[in-house]
Amino acid sequence: MSDKFFKIFSAAIVGILFFALGTFEKTFAAPNSEVQWYWLKSDDKYSKFFDPDSVKVVKQARVLKKIKNAAGEIEETEKVVPTEIEAWTKTAYTYEGAAETISNYGINATLPDPKFLSYSLALFRINPQTRTIQYAREDFYNSKDQIIWSRADGPVKEIHSQSFDEDFYCAIVDEIFRQGEVDRKNAKDRWIDLWSYTNSEGYTTTVTGDTTTMQMKGTNLILWMWQETKNPDGKTVEIKFMKKAVNLPQGTEKMTEGKIWTPTTKNFREFTDDNKDSYKMIKSTDPEYKGLVRLRAYAKGYSTWVTRYSVS
Repeated sequence: MSDKFFKIFSAAIVGILFFALGTFEKTFAAPNSEVQWYWLKSDDKYSKFFDPDSVKVVKQARVLKKIKNAAGEIEETEKVVPTEIEAWTKTAYTYEGAAETISNYGINATLPDPKFLSYSLALFRINPQTRTIQYAREDFYNSKDQIIWSRADGPVKEIHSQSFDEDFYCAIVDEIFRQGEVDRKNAKDRWIDLWSYTNSEGYTTTVTGDTTTMQMKGTNLILWMWQETKNPDGKTVEIKFMKKAVNLPQGTEKMTEGKIWTPTTKNFREFTDDNKDSYKMIKSTDPEYKGLVRLRAYAKGYSTWVTRYSVS
């Protein structure tokens, strides 16, 4: 191999490597200081922002939809539905917010003093069909814009009313679909009454459904419910926060995830019901039957909303 050929060959290899590294950095590099962060929400612990320009579709599915044309004939049309979205977010911390975050992450040994945690940047990876997010990358910074702790490929989390990440999720998904996730999250009628029942001992149980979480999966309506029980004196004695799959035409339901609170517990803890993975028939004499009727009516009246990201 001649020296001239070797130099050309080496330059080509270096060029390819730089191109590959550059592509990697372009995909995973954090936003620079010129990013115009869009403010979402602030409280006494956190301020939340996201970068609208960073929102992009990573994966999508091609779905065949059957529609009725002007002549009343059924036609098939192809629709592309995003199934994975990425975007950068920013969280700024007060001292209390930093202390809480460090404790939640279990990194007290790495960051013993919360005053050194100023803000964090996170690359969100979102699946709108399952309402889940993953922190693909997360960097914690001090006030001098220096990274003091990082992690990649964080756990996958489902978004609901108790999620810290809900504001981020809704804003990012709205950038792609424009279906009103932010508006529904903030709507006065976000929670709808499903049923209420007072037993012979005077204990009243009330159940509401979170419309932001409603999505059809086949004939199942998936949603989170808030169930609160009060004693005859009006004191709350139990709260259940449950994710359920309600088969609307069959009139059956099952709980797929649940959290419970009682006055003797400090925080919510996970629980399972007696039916486990099996569906329970909702009888017309059950208090839950009123909720079934309400959910059927909602799914019919707001069919576009409950099928907004469907790929089935």
